[in-house]
Amino acid sequence: MRGIHDLGGLPAGPVDQAEHEHGYWEKRIDGIRLLLADKKRRLITVDEMRRGIESLGKDVYDKLSYYECWTASVTGVMLEKGVITTDELGRKMAEVEERDKARFEGG
Repeated sequence: MRGIHDLGGLPAGPVDQAEHEHGYWEKRIDGIRLLLADKKRRLITVDEMRRGIESLGKDVYDKLSYYECWTASVTGVMLEKGVITTDELGRKMAEVEERDKARFEGG
């Protein structure tokens, strides 16, 4: 059975192989993943990361960028393991949203 990530042989057009600058948040999620997987913490494995990405479902997977899939996977695994709670995540998301609203709307 073909997984949502397995695009080999499907008609999808050419792959853009040009180098591009990664955004700050993309670099940050890469760093977070590296820290969570390091020998000191061992909070996530490559296999858990892959499972999290593959379990997003086709509709979600198709809408998210590469690093958005990483973010969703890391978040899901940390919730599953109890490293963070949904309440903690919700509070932090609200805090960031308010901070960004004030910064970008001048509020």
